[in-house]
Amino acid sequence: MGMESRLDTDGRWRYLWMESVLDMEPSVVNRVKELRTERGWTQEELASASGVSRQSINSIERNRYVPSLALALTFARLFRCATDAIFKLEG
Repeated sequence: MGMESRLDTDGRWRYLWMESVLDMEPSVVNRVKELRTERGWTQEELASASGVSRQSINSIERNRYVPSLALALTFARLFRCATDAIFKLEG
């Protein structure tokens, strides 16, 4: 939580507690499965190309795991598209 101060109509400073946008958990959704299947790749093939396990790919595709920045950039290179074409923030 953050604090915001405001000058009130009577000339006094009022301090208000506010929830920071940074404190909120945004939800990350992705198109990894869609992009993988468009290319005819199996989870195992994408896992091998990206240096992670097939189980990791499965967890990412099911939105159970948000990949690291390095892995997101690896996906962007493999899929030949921008990271924001793969991953979106919701919420």
